[in-house]
Amino acid sequence: MAGDRIGIESMVAQLESRALNSSVPLPYTVEGSIQVFTCSHRSFFTNVMAQALRISGQGTRVLVVQFLKGGIHQGHEHPVRLGLNLDWLRCNLPRCIDTPQLDAAETDALLQLWQHTQKTVLEGQYSLVVLDEVSLAINFGLLPEKEVLAFLEKRPSDVDIILTGPDMPPAILDVADQITEIRRDRSS
Repeated sequence: MAGDRIGIESMVAQLESRALNSSVPLPYTVEGSIQVFTCSHRSFFTNVMAQALRISGQGTRVLVVQFLKGGIHQGHEHPVRLGLNLDWLRCNLPRCIDTPQLDAAETDALLQLWQHTQKTVLEGQYSLVVLDEVSLAINFGLLPEKEVLAFLEKRPSDVDIILTGPDMPPAILDVADQITEIRRDRSS
């Protein structure tokens, strides 16, 4: 718990510095971090979203991408804007993805969202990017692991990335600066 708090406080301090000093060059480089939030079930997104909302409320541009969520025909063309600084994207799908078997339109929607995400991040539009359930997209074979790793490597150095999902691939864990494993309380 204390380690998580220190990691979050450090990231918030970095983001605050970027937001407050965006027009003034800093005498040092603020390195972005790669954080992983993982657990055996899929119901922990609230914690990550609360962090994203808090940081965006401090003036930092945040992008939340939910690769496997659909149902609202959103797509990257119609982001939901939460406040002034948080854009929330979902696949342009009629359903949520819970299987590796997709039809051609579903595959196209997922790949369009992935391409859009890479483009906007590489253009430096956001300081924090949440890639929700990216581990499932990788494990289902919908996003190539090597492509995700290459994206993490070539992102602007000051961009923080949060990756979520169960069964995070070991290669992703190897490049993470912080790994948070969320467990259910089994004592009840």
